[in-house]
Amino acid sequence: MPSVTHEALVELFKNRPALAAELLHDALGHPVPTFTEARVESSDFTEIVPSDRRADVVVVLLVGEQQQPAMAIVVEVQLGVDPDKSYVWPVYVTQTRARHRCPTGLLVVTIDAAMARWSSRPIDTGHPGWTLTPLVLGPQGVPVVIDAAQAKAAPEVAVLSAMAHGQSEAAEAIGVAFFSGAVDELDEERRAVYGDLVLSSLNAAARRKLEAMMKSGYQFQSEFARGYVAKGRQEGILEAKAHDVLAVLEARGLEVPVEVRERVLASTDLDELDRWIRRSAVVSDARELLATTGS
Repeated sequence: MPSVTHEALVELFKNRPALAAELLHDALGHPVPTFTEARVESSDFTEIVPSDRRADVVVVLLVGEQQQPAMAIVVEVQLGVDPDKSYVWPVYVTQTRARHRCPTGLLVVTIDAAMARWSSRPIDTGHPGWTLTPLVLGPQGVPVVIDAAQAKAAPEVAVLSAMAHGQSEAAEAIGVAFFSGAVDELDEERRAVYGDLVLSSLNAAARRKLEAMMKSGYQFQSEFARGYVAKGRQEGILEAKAHDVLAVLEARGLEVPVEVRERVLASTDLDELDRWIRRSAVVSDARELLATTGS
């Protein structure tokens, strides 16, 4: 099941269809045709892949009075290792290209530097001359939005900036830019959700200063963001425990195969991770970790 962080990022691209094209051009320097409209289209590829395998967002850039497709962009939010993506991403691209009859690119978005490196790996499809190299927007490529006018013009970019850089020294300036520039331009629902997402993404010091600026303790306004905060904390605990497992194995000088690392980092079971932490101190081979079911 997608995490709330994943769903939050997906919503930014759905709410601002032109965002994918803007980031491709401005952040990654990828050529994008001049277009008159950006439209979110169906991302369902169930005729080829199972129903639980569909692209996060498909955006089509349209031109002219006839609204002809000039380019399609498949947007995939990637927050964890998923070996299946090397098989389904080429399907998403080719199916989107066939459906809309236009050039199609794959934009992978992540707020984790390690996942940006993983997602950037070329995918050899096995056909001569056909290697798919994803266009990846990682945290280093996300603009640091500290200007209120920029936040006002592109609120979704400001939210993405907070999610990618909210733990950095720029956190307070990012928050100030969003709340002083973007908030009044949003409808009530987006104001609540985006405001909560920005605050919950900032480090504790920046959040305290912003809450003080607003004269009272800030209460999260939307059910969506309340879930984001709660699940974000849960995800943080899971991530910390997973890294503890790997740290113990590596500190003992044990080689950690890729499949073991990926399995540990993908775990969403706290009891399992606690068991692995204990086992990591005594196993003689990292592979024994996955083969052991006892405590």
